[in-house]
Amino acid sequence: MPSLPVTLRLGGGTGRGVNMRLADPEMGGQAPWDSLLSGAPLKSLAEEPTTPEAADGKQPSPPPPSLQAVKVVPKAKPPMRRRHTFGETFNATLAPLLNPQKMQYNHVDTNGETTQPNLSPFRRLSRFSHRRFRRRVVFKGGDCNVTQTNVAKRRRRYLQDIFTTLVDAQWRWTLLVFALNFVLSWLAFALVWFTIAAAHGDLKPVEQRPNITCVSSMDSFTAAFLFSVETQHTIGYGARFISEECPEAIFVMCVQCIAGVMIQAFMVGIVFAKLSRPKKRTQTLLFSRNAVICQRDGQLCLIFRVGDMRRSHIIEAHVRAQLIKQRVTSEGEVIQFYQHELKVGGEGAEDDQIFFIWPTNIVHKIDESSPLFNMSAADMVKERFELVVILEGVVESTGMTTQARSSFLPSEILWGHRFQSMVDFKQDRGEYEVDYSKFNNTVEVETPLCSAKDLEELKKVIANNVVTEKKNRKISLPPIPAPVSQQEPLNLPGPESRI
Repeated sequence: MPSLPVTLRLGGGTGRGVNMRLADPEMGGQAPWDSLLSGAPLKSLAEEPTTPEAADGKQPSPPPPSLQAVKVVPKAKPPMRRRHTFGETFNATLAPLLNPQKMQYNHVDTNGETTQPNLSPFRRLSRFSHRRFRRRVVFKGGDCNVTQTNVAKRRRRYLQDIFTTLVDAQWRWTLLVFALNFVLSWLAFALVWFTIAAAHGDLKPVEQRPNITCVSSMDSFTAAFLFSVETQHTIGYGARFISEECPEAIFVMCVQCIAGVMIQAFMVGIVFAKLSRPKKRTQTLLFSRNAVICQRDGQLCLIFRVGDMRRSHIIEAHVRAQLIKQRVTSEGEVIQFYQHELKVGGEGAEDDQIFFIWPTNIVHKIDESSPLFNMSAADMVKERFELVVILEGVVESTGMTTQARSSFLPSEILWGHRFQSMVDFKQDRGEYEVDYSKFNNTVEVETPLCSAKDLEELKKVIANNVVTEKKNRKISLPPIPAPVSQQEPLNLPGPESRI
């Protein structure tokens, strides 16, 4: 059987299938790849069948009488990809989800090629997919990944502390409660004023009304609502006023004035507390993207960097670090989230208090009391823990206490790296300049890949070998000559030997 050259035609668009065909030079046509696999004889086809019978696998229509030889056609250049607009992206992704009946499925076009839509409508577009993939207790931005469920009498407890609830709520809910408080109070007192006017007969026709009304020019509920607004906010237009005819109206006016002042004070306090929350101050407190492990004075240290973007400083700044990891006690109890406190400090500081005027490296020495003492570079990749770092201090401008948080996973700790310096003195201006473009920059340094425990044992072995070698070393000295009295008499030549 003569060899048949194989011609591959690849679809140009994304999602288009591969069309593999056999070319028979003797027959002057092409045969489907499926016919060769099934053992059917090769038949020359000038073009693929387009009838429904051919698509269903039935006997195809006979080829045309004149067949030409197969010509090698140069591959056309693929069309240039252009950037899709927002409308095209919306129609390709979200429109099939909103209308499933108009979803495009695989179909056979006029050339017999199977095509697929470029974008799958079942593609998950989750905002927090990366958060579920990486199990964190504290996100990089400082938010805690903790939710409470099955809390007894949860709504009642939140309503009992309504002030904190509204301060912690989102702005849309706070503004909604702000508006509802005023509108509902206006409507409630308008109903009271309307009831007083109806009981006194002020709503009757003009000829049946009393000579002196409780509130002048109030003959409908709309007028009562306007008078309620004017009374609560001390807005007087001169058209409506209270007379001494109704003592109950005077009492209601006093009550509404007191209630209006209390509502205003309450809502203004909520808005002010929400605007001045120290949580917003943490947006300008920065933590490095990665932590590093390197040697300092021969000892392995874990280092991360903190910085402040504002010129107003954080007073009494303290830094804490906790390693959250599973722990099994001697009794067999499994503690899923055991919080091990790490001893950290600034550059050259023994305690956790730092002078926070520029970006500072926070150092944790990996010694016998550290949970990282037995971890090597290879163990760091296999371990599952989370390092939570906390920066606390007093805001200089407001005097309020603030707290910023972040965390590092084992994959975010770089072994054998060191932070690049970012503070430089400018001679022309006579001041120190902090370049925040280098805040996350690190450089590689030579660092042992073993654990701190193995490194300490290796140092001890080397020290013991040096001491032993000094003890076993034999110092060779020249022999000490004997005293002259103990020596043999010297045979010196006499005078006769000179003759």
